[in-house]
Amino acid sequence: MDEPHKVSTGIAGLDEILDSLRLGDNVVWRVEDLDDYRAFLQPFVDTARDQGRAIIYLRYGQHAPLLEPDSGVRVVEIDARGGFEAFTSRVYQLITDYGRGAFYVCDCLTDLLQAWTTDYMVGNFFRVICPYLFELDTVAYFALRPHSHSHGTLARIRETTQVLIDVRRAGEEVHIQPVKVWQRHSPTMFLPHRQRDERFVPVTDSSDATRLQDWLERQHSEDSQRRLLDYWDRLFLAAEEQLHHPRTEPQHRAILEELLTALIGHDPQLLGLARQYLDLDDLLAVRSRMIGSGFIGGKAVGMLLARNILLTEDAPRWQVALEPHDSFYLGSDAYYAYLVHNGWWPRLMRQRTEAGYFVEGRALHQTMLHGEMPPEIRPELERMLDHFGQYPILVRSSSLLEDGFGNAFAGKYESVFCVNQGSPEQRLAELEDAIRRVYASTLSEDALVYRRQRGLDRLEEPMALLMQRVNGRYHRHFYLPDAAGVGVSRNPFVWDPGLDPRAGMLRLVMGLGTRAVDRIGTDHACVVALDQPHRRPFRDRDDLYRFSQHEVDCLDVNANALASLPLRELVAAVDDLPLERLGELDRTATQRARELGDGTPVWRLTFTPLLRSPEFVARAAAMLRTLESAYCHPVDIEFTVHLDEAGTPSFNLVQCRPLPTRGEGALAPLPESVPEEQLFLHSEGHFMGGNLDLHPGHVLRVDGDRYAALGREEKHQVATLIGALTRALADEEPAAPIVLIGPGRWGTSSPELGVPVGFADISRVAVLAEVAEMGSEVVPDLSFGSHFFQDLIESGIAYVALFPGQAGSTYRPQWLAEGPAWAADTPRHQGAPDEVAATVEHFRIQPGALRLAADLVEQRLYAYQP
Repeated sequence: MDEPHKVSTGIAGLDEILDSLRLGDNVVWRVEDLDDYRAFLQPFVDTARDQGRAIIYLRYGQHAPLLEPDSGVRVVEIDARGGFEAFTSRVYQLITDYGRGAFYVCDCLTDLLQAWTTDYMVGNFFRVICPYLFELDTVAYFALRPHSHSHGTLARIRETTQVLIDVRRAGEEVHIQPVKVWQRHSPTMFLPHRQRDERFVPVTDSSDATRLQDWLERQHSEDSQRRLLDYWDRLFLAAEEQLHHPRTEPQHRAILEELLTALIGHDPQLLGLARQYLDLDDLLAVRSRMIGSGFIGGKAVGMLLARNILLTEDAPRWQVALEPHDSFYLGSDAYYAYLVHNGWWPRLMRQRTEAGYFVEGRALHQTMLHGEMPPEIRPELERMLDHFGQYPILVRSSSLLEDGFGNAFAGKYESVFCVNQGSPEQRLAELEDAIRRVYASTLSEDALVYRRQRGLDRLEEPMALLMQRVNGRYHRHFYLPDAAGVGVSRNPFVWDPGLDPRAGMLRLVMGLGTRAVDRIGTDHACVVALDQPHRRPFRDRDDLYRFSQHEVDCLDVNANALASLPLRELVAAVDDLPLERLGELDRTATQRARELGDGTPVWRLTFTPLLRSPEFVARAAAMLRTLESAYCHPVDIEFTVHLDEAGTPSFNLVQCRPLPTRGEGALAPLPESVPEEQLFLHSEGHFMGGNLDLHPGHVLRVDGDRYAALGREEKHQVATLIGALTRALADEEPAAPIVLIGPGRWGTSSPELGVPVGFADISRVAVLAEVAEMGSEVVPDLSFGSHFFQDLIESGIAYVALFPGQAGSTYRPQWLAEGPAWAADTPRHQGAPDEVAATVEHFRIQPGALRLAADLVEQRLYAYQP
C-alpha cells in the first residue's frame, strides 16, 4: 500500500472490501460483543505500531480494557462522570495536544450512557469529536452496541462518521456489513460478508442474505423495540413501573437515586433535600413537562423543592394559599445541542482558555444571539405553546450551578418575557429569540467575571431553562399580577433596634416582579420587616409617599412588549386595578389634580392595606420560616400575589435559593466618638455587610457636582473608568482594600440617579458607599432583596448609605485632602476624556492611616484616622 493517504486496517480482506481506510476516517464498529471489536482492533494497532504511528487509547468505559499499555500505545484514562462538557473538552484538548496524524482507539461509546443518562448526548459528543479528528488527518476506531441506542442517535452517528461497519454473529459465523464508506464504493461493498480467516466472502445470493437477516432479527426482536427509545426515556419507563412500589424497596430507591442525579445534579446539599422532599411521582411530573433531556437547573430545582417543602410541612395552610405552578423545563442537553448544531464547539474551546476567556467570550456572546435551534427541539416548543395558548410566558435561566448553596448567580443570566401574541409562527419565533438571549447570557461580561471571581470558570455550567406561565390577569390590554416581591428569611438591615433580623423581610411591588429584583429609575419598592410590618424606615408620611413605587411594570398585549407605565397613566387607562388593596388614596393630591382639570385619583403604593391583612403577613412569615428550617440555612424567595374578591392573598412561589450570608466575625471595640479632624465618615444605620475592621489602601471617589454636570454618555464612561481602575488596583495590590464612594445609587440603570456600573466594575472593592448628593432627588437605595443586594452580600462587599446633614450620618470628603493620604495617579492614564477623568478622584492611603470598623448589631460604622 504505497499511496500515502491510504491506511491499512491490518486485515488484507477488509482492506480489499473498503479499498483501505483514508487519513481522516472515523471508523465506527456496531457490535453485539466487544470481543468482536477487539478482533478487528488488534490488527489495526499492530500495523499502525509497525509504521511508527502514535497510538492513543482513550479509556473511559466500564468494560475491561481493550488494549494493554505497551511501548506503542499510550493509554489516557478519562472520567466521563464529570459531565458532557468536561469529558468532551478533555478529549478535544487531547486531540489538539497530540496533533496531526495520530491514531486513536476508543472504548465503547455505549458506556457513556451510564455517565450521561441519555444517548442524545452520545451523538452530540461524536458530532463534536469526529470532524476535529478528520481535520487533523487522524484515524480513529469507535465501538457501540446498536441495540442500546435510539434510532435518532444511530442516525446522528452515521451521518457524521466516514466508515460504519456492522459486525454480527449467526451461530459460530462472523458477518460484517459495511453500512457507510465515505467517497468509495464497489458492486459488493455494502453486502454482508462472511469471515473466512482473513478473507471476507460477500453473500451474493439474495435467498441466503434474507435467511441471514431473518435469523438476526429474531434474535433481537425485543431489543429492536427498545431501540426506538432513548436511554433517557427507558429510564423513566422503569420509574413508572416502580411508581406504586414502597419507597423503602431497594429497586424503588435505586431508580429514584438515578433520576435525582440525572435531573437535579451532584450538589450534595440539594440532593439531600431532594431525597427528602421529592419522589418518583414528582420527577415523572417534571418529565411530562420536559423538553429534551439533562438537568433542569438550580432555579427549577429550588422552585420545586420549596413548593414540596411547604406542602409537606404545612399542608393545611399551603394547599389553600399556594397556587399550582405551571412550568415547562428545557433540559440542559439542549444547550449543548444548540452549540454543537451551530458548529460553535471549537469556539467554546477557545473561550475556555486563559487567552480567550473574555475575548472569545464576548464574540461568542454576540454570535449565540443568532443561531439556529436544533430541529428536534422545535416540535416540543410548539407543543408547549399549544399548552399555554396566548398567556404570557417567562423564559428564565436555570443553569446547573444557579441558585445553589454559595452561588446564587443573581441577575447574571437573563430572564425574558414573551408576551406571546400573534400567529403561531410569530409566537414560536419570539420564544426562540428569548431562548437564544438566555443561552447567550452565559457568556455575558458579568457572568464571566462572576464565575472567575468565585473559581467556577473551569466547572461545567450548562444552561437549562425554566419556562413559566406569567402569573397575573388581564386589565384591558395590560397583563400583570396584583403584586410581586422578594423575601429573605433574615433581615440584613434592621433600621430600628426593636426589629428582629430573624423575622425576615419582604420587598413588594405592584405588577411584575422586575421592580423588586432590579434597581430601576426613581422607584422604591416597599420594604417590610415581617415582625413589625407597619414600622417603616421613613420620618413621616411625605417620605413614605416620596420613596414609594411610582411606575408599574406590565405586559402590553397590543404592543406585544414589556412596558413600564407611570402609575397615574395606568390608573387613567384601567379601572379595575386592586388599588384599594395595595395603596392609599392621596386625597390632598387628588383634590389638587381636580382643581387643575385632571380627574384621575392619585394613589400611593404604600401596601398598607395588604400589610393589615393578617393572612398576608402570617403566610409570608410562615413561608420563610418553614423554608429556612428545611434548608437549615437562610433563604431568598421570589413570588407573586393573587388577591381574590375578598382581598385574601394567595402566593405563587416562583423561586427559592439559599441566601448568601456573612457571619458577624470578630469585632474590635468601636470608639464612642471620634474627633472631627480625624473623622472621614460615620453612619448609624443604613449599613450592611457584617462586622468590619479593615485598613483601606485605596479610596476612589466620584465627585457629585462634577458627575452631575456630565452628559449621559460621559456618565457611562465614568462607570467604565471605575471598572478599569478597580481591576487595575486590585491586580496591583490584592491585599489593599478598596473603598468606592459615589453619588446616588451604584448600579442604577438611570445615569442621572447614580453611576451605572455593572457587577464586573465593582466586584473587586471591599466597601461601597452611596452618598445623598447631586440634588435632593438623588438618594441612596439599599434595594434589599434585589440582584444588586445579592451581589454585595455574596461577594463580601460591605455597603453604607450616607446622608450628609442628617442625624447619625457624617461625611467629610475634605479629610482625604487634609489627612495622611495623597492623590495617586490621575485616572487619565486609563484613556478617559479629561472631563470624565476629573470626576473620579483616587487616593492611595498610607498603611494604617485609615481604619474602617463597623458593628452589625449596633448598626454603627466609622472610618477615621486611628
